[in-house]
Amino acid sequence: MEQIKNMDKLKVPVTTVPLQMNTEKKEHLAKRMIPILTFFLAWELIARMNMALELANPMFFPPPSHIAVRAVEMIQEGIVFASLLSSTLRIFAGFIIGAALGIGLALWIGKSKKMEEWATPILNMIGPIPSLALLPLFIIWFGIGEVPKVILIAWTVFFPVLTNTVEGIKSVNSNYIRSALSLGASERQIYRKVILPSVLPNILSGAQISLGLAFSALIVSEMMGATSGLGYIIVDARNFFKLSDMYVAIILIGIEYSFFSFILKQIDRRMLSWRQGGFSQAVEK
Repeated sequence: MEQIKNMDKLKVPVTTVPLQMNTEKKEHLAKRMIPILTFFLAWELIARMNMALELANPMFFPPPSHIAVRAVEMIQEGIVFASLLSSTLRIFAGFIIGAALGIGLALWIGKSKKMEEWATPILNMIGPIPSLALLPLFIIWFGIGEVPKVILIAWTVFFPVLTNTVEGIKSVNSNYIRSALSLGASERQIYRKVILPSVLPNILSGAQISLGLAFSALIVSEMMGATSGLGYIIVDARNFFKLSDMYVAIILIGIEYSFFSFILKQIDRRMLSWRQGGFSQAVEK
C-alpha cells in the first residue's frame, strides 16, 4: 500500500503540458497583435487630429473607426464575402498551378544536364519580363474571364519556385544519391526519399517569395478586367469616389495575404522543424 501511495505522489498532472503550450501560443499571439493594434491606434489618432485641425481633407484619410463602420455595412450587403471568395479562388488556383509547374520543370531540369543547357537561356530571357506587362496579351488571347487572371498568377508564381527549386537540386549532396543507388533504390524512391526532402526548404522559400508577387498580379488583373474581387472594389471605389470602400479593400488584401503567409509559415515550421535557429535565436534571450 505504501508503494502505491508513493507512486500516486509521483504522478504528474496530464494537463500541465497542454496548458503550458496554450499559454505560449497566447503569448505569441499577443506579441504579434500588439504592433498591429499600435499601428491602427496611431492611424486613428493622426486621422482624428487631421479632422480637428483640418490639415487635409478628412475624406482622403479617414480614421479606422469610420472604415470599420463601412466594412460592417459591406459585410451585411454581402460585398465582402463575395469579393473575398472570388479573390481567394483565383489566388489559390493560380498559386497551385504555378508552384506545381515550377517544381515539375525544376525536377526535370535537375535530372538532365542537356535539359538544363537548353532551358536556362530561355528562362533567363523570359524570366525577367514583368508578369503584369503580359496581362494585356493574356486578355487578348483568353478574353476577360477567369482564365487570364489565373494564368497571370500562375506565371508570377512559376519563376521564383522554379529558380529556388533548381538551386536546391544543385545543392543536393551527390553522395546521398550514390548511397541510395548502391542500396538498390529506384528513381522514384530517390526523388521521394532524397531529392524532395533536400529541396523542400528551397521550394517553401520560393513559394513565400512568389506569394507577394502573386497578390500583386491578382489585384492588377482584377482592376483591369473583372466584375468581382478586391481589386474590382478598388476600381469601383475610384470611379464613384467611395474612399472608405477603397480602404476596406486595401485592408482586406493585407489580411488575406497575411493569412496565406501564415499558412506557408506553419507548413515550413511543421515540415522543417529541424531548421530552427539563426542569428536572432543565438543572440536573443
